[in-house]
Amino acid sequence: MRIKQLQIIDNQDYKIDIDDKINVVLCFGSKQLLNDRQIISDISSAFPNANIAYCSTAGEIYDDQVMDNSISAVAIQFDHTHVLSNSISIDQYSNSFDAGKSLVSCFDTQDLRYIFVLSDGSKVNGSELVKGMNEVIDDHIPITGGLAGDGPNFQNTLVGLNEPPTSGKILALAFYGAKLKISHSSMGGWEPFGLQRLVTKSNANELFEIDGKNALELYKEYLGKYSEELPGSALLFPLSVQLHESENSLVRTILSIDNERKSMLFAGDIPEGSKVRFMKANFDRLIDAASQAANISVTDFNSMQPSLAILVSCVGRKLILSDRIDEEVEAVKDVLGSHTTISGFYSYGEISPLLKGTSCELHNQTMTITCLSEE
Repeated sequence: MRIKQLQIIDNQDYKIDIDDKINVVLCFGSKQLLNDRQIISDISSAFPNANIAYCSTAGEIYDDQVMDNSISAVAIQFDHTHVLSNSISIDQYSNSFDAGKSLVSCFDTQDLRYIFVLSDGSKVNGSELVKGMNEVIDDHIPITGGLAGDGPNFQNTLVGLNEPPTSGKILALAFYGAKLKISHSSMGGWEPFGLQRLVTKSNANELFEIDGKNALELYKEYLGKYSEELPGSALLFPLSVQLHESENSLVRTILSIDNERKSMLFAGDIPEGSKVRFMKANFDRLIDAASQAANISVTDFNSMQPSLAILVSCVGRKLILSDRIDEEVEAVKDVLGSHTTISGFYSYGEISPLLKGTSCELHNQTMTITCLSEE
């Protein structure tokens, strides 16, 4: 397994050497640069035999740095692993669940070790997307990835497979071969407070009532002085959601509030009957959680360092940590070591199983890490 790491920075000259042995290229970049057809053409020409995946971001991760207005890319040559790909458009499906099923149903599961997914982050319901994929793929095959970003703008996002990225696309890369070693982890680091409560009225990702009371009014009551700064302050106070059948909790970010409907819209479903708690940010705990995620992600590697780590963290963490955002990536690098190539992006939603051997979930406000090597 051979890895080349590339970086293109806005308004700076770049050079990409031709390498026809590369199998897979992952390009995480700003919308501005991904809309530059010359850059896309140059990357395509440099790796003529590779599956090339493009994804817009809310920030790019390159080694231990967090960048904006750049492209962070990794080009991978596998020695023993075969990679298949598929790309669909959400506009071709009536819902995100059906899109998720279609995306992965084309892959033969014999010898399938891992699936990496990048999805549009503005048109796709991430919760339904992962439910659809889980309908097809067994839990023992991990699926990780994330929803594309658009900086702090939350307008439209771009994804593309072997073509210029556009809005509404979803792609999957399927990795086959017994010698591929894969591990993953996902951690939040948010601090819960207040009582656990029951969701009594919701519709997909829109929340209306908790414990029979209006959820928005209850949320404002908990926020106190921060309620005057909604919806921006909502990033500081996500929701912990425990689903009916699970003892584990997911984190959900509030995207917007609707004062007329007296509801809150989340970046992921909030099912009726689930249990929720309010959460608040603690900077040190967020950074410690990134370190914990790194430690968990390498447990299967024993004394061997992974060749590649793909980091998908949340735009909410980036906005909250602000000038300290590099610290969470540095914390991961401190654990993984200098021989592990680190790449990734800040997303509008992270896709990863909570635990090894469980189905994938949509997460918000987490640091997710996927480590890969060939034995």
